Amino acid sequence: MSIPSNETTPVVLSAIGVTKRYGHVQALRGVDFDIRRDEVHALVGDNGAGKSTFIKILSGAVQSDTGTIAIDGDPVEIHSPEDSRRLGIETVYQDLAIAESLDLGENIFLGRELSRRGILGKLGFIDRPEMRRQGMAHLERLGTSLPSASVPLESMSGGQRQAVAVARAAAWGKKVLILDEPAAALGVRQTKQVLELIRRSTQQNHLGVIFISHNVPQVLDIADRITVLRQGKVCLHCDRSEASVDLLIRAMSGLLDSADEAGEN
Repeated sequence: MSIPSNETTPVVLSAIGVTKRYGHVQALRGVDFDIRRDEVHALVGDNGAGKSTFIKILSGAVQSDTGTIAIDGDPVEIHSPEDSRRLGIETVYQDLAIAESLDLGENIFLGRELSRRGILGKLGFIDRPEMRRQGMAHLERLGTSLPSASVPLESMSGGQRQAVAVARAAAWGKKVLILDEPAAALGVRQTKQVLELIRRSTQQNHLGVIFISHNVPQVLDIADRITVLRQGKVCLHCDRSEASVDLLIRAMSGLLDSADEAGEN
């Protein structure tokens, strides 16, 4: 599924020297990271490695202490989730943050609802049929579909709800899509479908995807590049062709010898 990384592809987001401290705990220690358009860059690490803190900084939920973040080479300030979304970054957290009592269209356009035409729109009426139509069309472009666009998401399977969350982020993300454990708690078939959806979203929308996961086989299945965090620092950076289950596990565990770090930047 993975495609080779292409260094001629523009870097859409870069982070240099990012640090974050919570009291006496140094969560991030000078993290460097970049993501190119049309690629999946996996960020892996054990619990407490700093993954969650780093993506919260990119998504605007947390502010870094030091470091620089750039979009298309231009330094930016991200002080809130609104700043992040305005810059073209969309995030899907592990808990999905979908509205399970709402249908497909209402979830895809949540916070960006379409108004009815004419006087009804001016009076605040929402065009739910059009939102459902566009939502289903977006899913179909990504190679997936739902039995119905008008039923609430709470009646759907875990894989279907995850597909809606990914599709919503892909619909609005202009630069970067951040996915936090997107296949957690899914079965084998549903996991495969979600991973295929992620790859199609990357290629069709020309996004850079940051893929966070504890599942090393999943990472090797989908990633173009892989960065391993340990104790708030980058301990390995490599292309998929250089990676293996053994290498990544040793990096995550702190057992990586210097001779193994040929792929590290």
